[in-house]
Amino acid sequence: MRIPSDDVAKRKNSPFCNDRRCLDEVMLEDLQAYIDSLDDNAMIVLHADGSHGPEYFDRYPDSFERFKPVCHTNQLSSCSTEELVNVYDNTILYTDHFLNQVIELLKRNTEQRDTAMIYVSDHGESLGENGLYLHAAPYSIAPESQTHVPMVMWFSPTAYTHWGIDKGCMQGKLNDPELSHDNIFHSLLGLFAVQSSVYQPGLDMFSSCRPPAALSAR
Repeated sequence: MRIPSDDVAKRKNSPFCNDRRCLDEVMLEDLQAYIDSLDDNAMIVLHADGSHGPEYFDRYPDSFERFKPVCHTNQLSSCSTEELVNVYDNTILYTDHFLNQVIELLKRNTEQRDTAMIYVSDHGESLGENGLYLHAAPYSIAPESQTHVPMVMWFSPTAYTHWGIDKGCMQGKLNDPELSHDNIFHSLLGLFAVQSSVYQPGLDMFSSCRPPAALSAR
């Protein structure tokens, strides 16, 4: 059975869409109704555009163009460093807003459910440093700006309690240089108590911050 999905980029008549693109907030329009339809645990994946280039100028609404001047073309090498940094910072500003909207939605559901958000970028971006733009440079030579990416988490108070997660322990991992995308898969398996031979507790970033009983309780 395939995982159900919704291609929101094909939606019409949304204030978050125009003839070029849909903004990330369009994914939240019907999300509450979907949550209300659930009768069991669920993991919902929101695949955001975020700061993906080269059309950085298309990743946020006009009201979020706080930093100026900006690069208004996908021909990045024709823009100044200031324009590229500004347009990229505007995408970060909008991503912060989007994540806040996600958290506020989850907060509104905390009386009925244990809720959590885990956000991680798939890659970073080069903005012309040393003649490099965008991403996808071979990992062995890719600059840190392409490989060092943010991971942001929010858990409702009941999620910390019911899932047995020590908040202080997790905060202690804030600057752990060993955490990477390799941890995501195993951490989600652990949170959902999925029994699988491929699960590796050593790659579960939550396992050391949960008592053994909590690891098997869900």
